[in-house]
Amino acid sequence: MSSPLDVLTATVFAEIEKERAAIAHKTERLRALRLAKESEERSRAATSGDPGSRRKRRTPAKVVRVNVSG
Repeated sequence: MSSPLDVLTATVFAEIEKERAAIAHKTERLRALRLAKESEERSRAATSGDPGSRRKRRTPAKVVRVNVSG
C-alpha cells in the first residue's frame, strides 16, 4: 500500500517531469526558429549584391604604443 505522502511525492515528480519536457520542447522550437532565421539571413545576404546587407565586421581596437625606454 502506498501512503498518501508517497502518492503526493509521485504526483509532484510527474508534474516536474511534465514541466521539464515542456521547457525542452520550447527550447528546441526556439533553437530551430533561430537557426532558420540565421540561415535565411545568410542566404539573403549571399544572393543580394548589396554590400550593406552583409554582416559588418568589427573594427579592430586601436593599439596605443608608448615608448618607455628612456
